Amino acid sequence: MSRRVVRQSKFRHVFGQAAKADQAYEDIRVSKVTWDSSFCAVNPKFLAIIVESGGGGAFMVLPLAKTGRVDKNYPLVTGHTAPVLDIDWCPHNDNVIASASDDTTIMVWQIPDYTPVRNITEAIITLEGHSKRVGILSWHPTARNVLLSAGGDNMIIIWNVGTGEVLLSLDDMHPDVIHSVCWNSNGSLLATTCKDKTLRIIDPRKGQVVAERFAAHEGMRPMRAVFTRQGHIFTTGFTRMSQRELGLWDPNNFEEPVALQEMDTSNGVLLPFYDPDSSIVYLCGKGDSSIRYFEITDEPPFVHYLNTFSSKEPQRGMGFMPKRGLDVSKCEIARFYKLHERKCEPIIMTVPRKSDLFQDDLYPDTPGPEPALEAEEWLSGQDAEPVLISLKDGYVPPKHRELRVTKRNILDVRPPSGPHRSQSASDAPVSQHTLETLLEEIKALREQVQAQEQRITALENMLCELVDDTD
Repeated sequence: MSRRVVRQSKFRHVFGQAAKADQAYEDIRVSKVTWDSSFCAVNPKFLAIIVESGGGGAFMVLPLAKTGRVDKNYPLVTGHTAPVLDIDWCPHNDNVIASASDDTTIMVWQIPDYTPVRNITEAIITLEGHSKRVGILSWHPTARNVLLSAGGDNMIIIWNVGTGEVLLSLDDMHPDVIHSVCWNSNGSLLATTCKDKTLRIIDPRKGQVVAERFAAHEGMRPMRAVFTRQGHIFTTGFTRMSQRELGLWDPNNFEEPVALQEMDTSNGVLLPFYDPDSSIVYLCGKGDSSIRYFEITDEPPFVHYLNTFSSKEPQRGMGFMPKRGLDVSKCEIARFYKLHERKCEPIIMTVPRKSDLFQDDLYPDTPGPEPALEAEEWLSGQDAEPVLISLKDGYVPPKHRELRVTKRNILDVRPPSGPHRSQSASDAPVSQHTLETLLEEIKALREQVQAQEQRITALENMLCELVDDTD
């Protein structure tokens, strides 16, 4: 009887390839800050990279098509008074990006489709609530304008960016520095890792730790955790002997790992990038010159090594393109943006196929740019899976969409009686007369805003025409 030795998988032959030299982004002074974030964020329209800058923190935003050498005077996004530590594109608006900084603030920026003439210095909104550096940002996967931040004050704050309000503050769950935070697919749970070596599953709306595992990896160096499609937790960390290790855990039974594999001896933290559509996890170590990738399945040993993409240069950081930004005609299943000391190089992961037809087994419907919920709906307890789109005809990013911030009026507030709590204008009593006045004022302001928007659109069109003429 013949025995099947080789595991069947359509991803067994995935291979990585660096893009041609003219497709790289050259002459970029990548930040030298010592921080274990990816320093790079990418979406189907833009590439953002944290860069060196004197007197404060800055990052650069390039249109994806703007490859080649970047002018040394290319406009930056500046505004933070200390180094930028993390950046994250909004999944529901390709022109909106959030940045977190050593200066304790989070800023949310609107990036125009045209190339700005000078530095962007005015954020749409600045979020202040942390007392120490903010090093982790993560947008909610399905709710509009919901952003999570984690700081050196061991706090997690969840914000409504549309109003500038704190929705939830988780300030007594982590006794030490938070190393990573990850949402599950519908944004109902968080997986966090902390310097106290504990992996936690948190329900943020109930403010409860629903499961935890001490010393998922026994080493003292930072651990990372991501949710998988099956609801398991994939972790990277270190053994007691400082060997790098990966693990797979079932949150319903944290006693024993589903899988635990030792990797190699290196002190670089392994950043996991997980693709739920293929259930492949890519491991990129800071300071490594390789990307290792594994397929996670329901069959033992559950985490299957696929291959390693190796190059000569070590990586300073890594950007991971959302699925909707990939070239489906070339069977591309992942694209990374590898940061070198002075450049950014795309690395393309491909499944070799002979046919030119759309490969629907490689590209199931994937999360699109439409949110499934409003912030208030999510806060009230609703959950929804991401709104999916088909990639059969390729993905065309929608036109520039503006993020509107409506700050709540906090002037007409009476002092609260009883225990202290933050109070917004919606809590305050409003007379009928005040209500009518407010409605009239809102109507007048809306008309003014409409007129201003029409003027801005006209000016932007004129600017685009001028740029086209000069080109």
